[in-house]
Amino acid sequence: MKQSISLHEIFLTFFKINAVTFGGGYTIVPVIRDEFVKKKGLIDEEEMLSLVALAQSGPGAMAISTSLLTGYRLRGWKGAVTALLASVLPCLILITIIFYFYEAFSKNFWVKSALLGMGGVISAVLVLTVYDMGKAAMRKHRLFALILMVSAFLASFAFHIHTVLIILALALIGLATFSILDEGKVR
Repeated sequence: MKQSISLHEIFLTFFKINAVTFGGGYTIVPVIRDEFVKKKGLIDEEEMLSLVALAQSGPGAMAISTSLLTGYRLRGWKGAVTALLASVLPCLILITIIFYFYEAFSKNFWVKSALLGMGGVISAVLVLTVYDMGKAAMRKHRLFALILMVSAFLASFAFHIHTVLIILALALIGLATFSILDEGKVR
C-alpha cells in the first residue's frame, strides 16, 4: 500500500470529486472509496468503511465529514483542512454562479431536463453504494448483519418506527455485542 500523498494531490482529488459528483454524501462516498482504496491504494476497504460509519454518526453533510476524515487519515490535521476546503469550494462556486444566474437557469428547459436525469442516475448510484457497503459490512458477521438489516428495514417500512430510534437501537446492539460481550465472551 502506498504510504504518502501530498497536500496538493489531496486538494486536487477532493476538488475534482466534489466538483463533478451530484447527489450528496451517499453518491460521493463510493467515488472517494474508489479513488483512495482502489486507485491510489492509500486506505484499505475495512478502514474506509470505518471512516464512512464515523462520518455518518456525526452532524453535518456526510460528504464533507467523509472528506474531512479521509484527509485526516491521510495527512493529519493539515490533510483534514485541505480535504475540507477542496470539498466545500466546488459547492460555494456553483451556488455563487446559480445565485447570479438563477432566473436564466430556473426557466431553461435543458437545465431542468439535466437535473431530472441526474435524479435517476443518483438513485442508481445509491443502490450500488448500499450494495457495496452492505457487502463489506457482512464480511465478518454475516448472519448478525443480515438479521440487523432485515430488522431495521421491517421496523421502518412495516412498523413506521422513526429512523432515529432504529439507529439508536442498532448502535446499542452493536455496542453490547462487540464491546461488552467481545464475540460471546464477557470481558
